[in-house]
Amino acid sequence: MNDFEGKTLKDFENVGEPIGERAKLVDDYITYRNGIHHLPYRVITLTGSRAEMEIKDPYSNATRSVISFVSNDYLGLSHHPKVIEAGIGAIRQYGCGVGASPLIGGHLYLHEILEKKIAHFLKNDHAISYTSGYAANCSTICALLGPQDIAILDMFTHASIMDGCNCTNRKLFLHNNMDALVRALKSSKEFKNRLVVIDGVYSQDGDIAIIDKIYDICKEYNAYLLIDDAHGIGVLGKTGRGVIEDFGLLDKVDIITGTFSKAFGNVGGYAIAKKEIITLLQYYSRHNIFSAAATPQVAASTVKAIELIDEEPEIREKLLWNIQYFKENLNALNIDYGDSQSAIFPIMVRDEYKVNEAARILLENGIYVNPISYPAVPRKQSRLRLSLTAMHSKENLDTTLNLIEFVSNKFGLKRKVR
Repeated sequence: MNDFEGKTLKDFENVGEPIGERAKLVDDYITYRNGIHHLPYRVITLTGSRAEMEIKDPYSNATRSVISFVSNDYLGLSHHPKVIEAGIGAIRQYGCGVGASPLIGGHLYLHEILEKKIAHFLKNDHAISYTSGYAANCSTICALLGPQDIAILDMFTHASIMDGCNCTNRKLFLHNNMDALVRALKSSKEFKNRLVVIDGVYSQDGDIAIIDKIYDICKEYNAYLLIDDAHGIGVLGKTGRGVIEDFGLLDKVDIITGTFSKAFGNVGGYAIAKKEIITLLQYYSRHNIFSAAATPQVAASTVKAIELIDEEPEIREKLLWNIQYFKENLNALNIDYGDSQSAIFPIMVRDEYKVNEAARILLENGIYVNPISYPAVPRKQSRLRLSLTAMHSKENLDTTLNLIEFVSNKFGLKRKVR
């Protein structure tokens, strides 16, 4: 038996070895994974985030055409002509970079427009922008909470939220479990500020938060509520404003965070809140103070992408059609995709070796998906994660469904009979 068989990256996280020895061990492990074709990560793409992509095969280095399900560019706006032209125009006017952080000279008129645009899009008045969605979560939480406070998190919240709590106390509650949330709030009364943090759409499961109940509980126990709806905004909601819109709480949630890297097809992040909280973040968010502002192209392209959600609703309608079609066919095949209610489909495998074998077979047959395993998800919860976009054709989906049926039969991925 190979020393690396059955291992995951988690096994090499804190081995207590000298840096050089640990680095050699990790490198040997990656080499092993590559040798058995179980490493479809850091794949070089030649065409950007399209439904059909040209990639460098991670094992042979040959150029290949694949149907891709690894991108969160849900609406395909990264390639929309109007988004591209807006970015080109901004570069011509402002140059390629801003040369400073927002606080000390890097806050362009474009950034001001972007912040107002995303705030108004989500039925609010004030926002702050960041250079990534990760920074938006991490820096917002760090700026708001300290050693005397506590963040109370759904256990499936994004890693950027978890990392943002390194400056404060943290307590996890069982995923979407209201009794567990109440217990966490009752047992944390000694803290000065309590901030409940959830995702709108959970990135690995595709399910949604029970926002109305969580909101009511937060009000009852005098806790603040932050919702990261990165995977919902632009996709779900009556008018594309995300999960929070469907619960009628866009103007009531204390803080909304998100990213421009998914439905808006660009990069960056934001936090939306009352004016006084945004002012606090402008002067205390370290990622905003000590990191250069987003490039002019990003700001201008994102503004146009936000506008296109309303200007061209047919794009989102195509995505919603794709989601429904894919779901109906997975149901017909009795494939286990958890409780997804979004564009994210986790094809549940629940076995480390099988999930990597399934991803290998799919890639060899022209379907590019990511195998997700521990520690990204709990042990025995490994899955193939597919992100659908508006750019996928019916033919793309049918080809993929046929191959999913094949790996399902091979590895037994049917739903369990209850």
